[in-house]
Amino acid sequence: MLATFSGSALAGSSVDMKLVSVGGNNAGGVYTYPYNLSVNGRAPVAMICDSYDNSVSIGETWQAHMVGLLSGQGLFGNQLLDYKAAGLIFKSILAGTLSANVGNYAIWGLFSTNAQNSSYFQSSGAGAIEQQYLSLAGTAPNSAFNGLVLYTPIAGTQSANGTPQEYIGYSPVPEPTSMALFGTGMLSLAGMVRRKLKKNEA
Repeated sequence: MLATFSGSALAGSSVDMKLVSVGGNNAGGVYTYPYNLSVNGRAPVAMICDSYDNSVSIGETWQAHMVGLLSGQGLFGNQLLDYKAAGLIFKSILAGTLSANVGNYAIWGLFSTNAQNSSYFQSSGAGAIEQQYLSLAGTAPNSAFNGLVLYTPIAGTQSANGTPQEYIGYSPVPEPTSMALFGTGMLSLAGMVRRKLKKNEA
């Protein structure tokens, strides 16, 4: 699971990326979510790609800036409304309320006219999904985007091809109550360890 950071905490963070594998979903001759990526050598996690016009091959490595989704520092600059819509679409895919294929094309359409002109985009209803989520993004509170992290490729660091794809990852943010319980549990555990140490010393 990826660690969750605020946009300011992430600003300037550079990480090593590797595309390990892709899932079985594909549409229009293109793989869609999930893309399984390793960050800094850790176990692969599923992410979604937002850059239709860039390509990455399995096994390729590169470096990326890891920033909050709302940082305004993505591959497509400060297209904040588009990034917000992409984040909400991704959350709907994760929740199982939106098809991975249609949802991924809707995200691609936010940033690429080539994606919008593809036959699958036009036949699948991805355009309508895109407009629906752009509307939702306009009124969604910033808290709706908690846990969404952007991995923006650093040009020239890739092991193959041109500038790699940009990805959006998600790590659920623990509820404040569960964090408090976690803290209490850790304190209890620390107390038990101290008692055990004292007993051993006696």
